[in-house]
Amino acid sequence: MTRVLGFLVLLWALGFALFALTLPRPADDRVTDSIVVLTGGPGRLDRGLDLLSRHRARRLFLSGTDRSVRKSELAARTHRPPALFDCCVDLGQESVDTRSNAIETAAWLRAHHYASVRLITTDWHMPRAHADLARVLGRDPILIVPDAVRSQPSLLTLFTEYHKYVLRRFAAPFGY
Repeated sequence: MTRVLGFLVLLWALGFALFALTLPRPADDRVTDSIVVLTGGPGRLDRGLDLLSRHRARRLFLSGTDRSVRKSELAARTHRPPALFDCCVDLGQESVDTRSNAIETAAWLRAHHYASVRLITTDWHMPRAHADLARVLGRDPILIVPDAVRSQPSLLTLFTEYHKYVLRRFAAPFGY
């Protein structure tokens, strides 16, 4: 029993080290049909808007937006022309967590019949966000391009996110 417990601890430690040392990076400059930005971290929306402004996608979906937020407020806050938001940005206001971000995003992608999406979130959040979106999309032939915003996460942030990721990977096949 001690060997089994020791092996599990070693497996956990190696998994955590791998998770922390291989955080995703920003994607290349390829064109995708759409961009999805998950709210919650600095630099995410700016990254998405920069790519949209440079015509690297047709539309941007901001998933997890508070119901009180308006496009005009975001345009003013980000110093972008309101016309960019009016023509090409959709606000998703139904999600409250990473799992519901994936559900909301998949519905938006399907409604627009997009074949590819650039997923933008913070580097430490990307493994779980990408896995959740891929699981919800299932067999839909939508290419997901992970585009991680670099950060300097604390050890606590990495520790917490690693456990969320592991739990989601184990729970997802059971519908949780």
